[in-house]
Amino acid sequence: MAERRTQIMEAAVRVIAQDGVRGLRVEKLAAEAGVSTALIYYHFQDRAGVLRSALDHINDRAQRYSDEAFESSDPRTQLEQMLLLEIQGTPEVRENSIAWGELRASAVFSDDLREPLRTTTEAWANDAATLIRHAQAAGQANPTVDPADAGERFTALVEGLSERWLSGSMTLERARELLAGAVAVELGPV
Repeated sequence: MAERRTQIMEAAVRVIAQDGVRGLRVEKLAAEAGVSTALIYYHFQDRAGVLRSALDHINDRAQRYSDEAFESSDPRTQLEQMLLLEIQGTPEVRENSIAWGELRASAVFSDDLREPLRTTTEAWANDAATLIRHAQAAGQANPTVDPADAGERFTALVEGLSERWLSGSMTLERARELLAGAVAVELGPV
């Protein structure tokens, strides 16, 4: 049962990344996932349930590929890597970033998406803030920087740079360069 649900969520992220949130129709999702529409309604109740679950699925995928950042024991490196891993040219990260941006843009018009998106964004910023606190404790970051504020600035910057990169307004390399530079400026010299 969980396998089928994952299959539907993978298809939902693909459809959202290809056609946007407005292009996500239950019938189209069923065809993409190779399941019946009844099975989608069984698992998710309605289209809003699919969208909320897709947001959770995107977050789970991001968690998996950003876990690589924690191979280092250095909190400043962990922070920089966690952020940079969100801007990569791999198909999974690209698809995740596009779908995330679509869901964020749709939350402007959808009350159903606002709260889960706010909660998820807050958790991501808190993860960044925790790493900043650890870097400060290790003497690797300016002690006067407010970790919560910096965490919000970093996650907002990642979203903005991702959008510019994905829309062709800047190269992937430039987006990663600007993000790494922002970490150096925000946290100060090592």
